[in-house]
Amino acid sequence: MDIYREQIIDLYENPLNYGELENPSFSYEEDNPLCGDVVRIEVKLDENGRVADVSWNGDGCAISQAAASLLTEESQGMTLGEVKAFDKDTLLELIGVPLSMARLKCALLSLKVLKAGAYGIPDPSEMRTE
Repeated sequence: MDIYREQIIDLYENPLNYGELENPSFSYEEDNPLCGDVVRIEVKLDENGRVADVSWNGDGCAISQAAASLLTEESQGMTLGEVKAFDKDTLLELIGVPLSMARLKCALLSLKVLKAGAYGIPDPSEMRTE
């Protein structure tokens, strides 16, 4: 359990994929007004609709910031369909520590943001060519 706590602190202090992308395919931002966490995720898709590059930025507690790092790492190379199907249990497993209800919202903010952005983009694999 301590190794997961150390990982969360490390990701908070040294976030992965933190920054901004030039000309992202989509970006989305949302906040958690109850605790003040803010996360923006930007995604660049390749010609096949896969996540070619992803970044995030924002402010918040260690859990929300670590979750954004873990989620953006995990989503590299995924199709839009896979991003849309990514579930909260998988993210919580990556985080690896039990969370209170209040912290659960912090942990899931980045997933909510990523999915909201992804749902705004047509998935090439779902498009029909006739």
